[in-house]
Amino acid sequence: MDGQTIIARRVARELHTGDLVNLGIGIPTLVANHVPPELKVFFQSENGLIGTGPMPEQGMAHPLLTDAGGRPISALPGACTFDSAMSFGLIRGGHVDVTVLGGLQVDAHGHLANWMIPGKMVPGMGGAMDLVSGAKRVIVAMQHAAKGKSKIVAKCTLPLTSTRPVSLVVTDMAVIAFPEGKATLLETAPGVSIAEVVAVTGAELAIPETVPEMKI
Repeated sequence: MDGQTIIARRVARELHTGDLVNLGIGIPTLVANHVPPELKVFFQSENGLIGTGPMPEQGMAHPLLTDAGGRPISALPGACTFDSAMSFGLIRGGHVDVTVLGGLQVDAHGHLANWMIPGKMVPGMGGAMDLVSGAKRVIVAMQHAAKGKSKIVAKCTLPLTSTRPVSLVVTDMAVIAFPEGKATLLETAPGVSIAEVVAVTGAELAIPETVPEMKI
């Protein structure tokens, strides 16, 4: 099983029936593919749709049905559309139960940097700042390391998305939470040891006596 699938399947276990869930661009979009059919959650696209379905079959895309990244999506029966003002009213009003976002860095206290790399052109900050500040739970779904460098760091060197810490980080190696502002190892990925996680983590981890393997 590849790393992205491990991440998406583990994040899907955090969702509950009735949740309003926002999925960010990249790995987070894969979460929708791994939600059990008996689990009835409502996926929101921040550009104005609740009830997003899977990617449409080739030739069936509708130009007005896209996710926040502009990629084609489908709408499930009973879906509703609205303008961006209503969409961000839901986000800023605290009505989104869970947002799943990608990350560039997460620091030892749970602060997220995910919207820009200085010196690189970006189209804009998107809704990440609103989502991290407004959603009830913020889950970061990302690779543990990139280009040989840990994405779990002692202190973010990239611009922060919000001063509010995230709730949970799920990587291809571990599940990390931040009780009392301290990065804490909750689970390891299948076949990954605690020592291997520690070796590729740039922040100090609190390690409980028992660290189970992810159930995916």
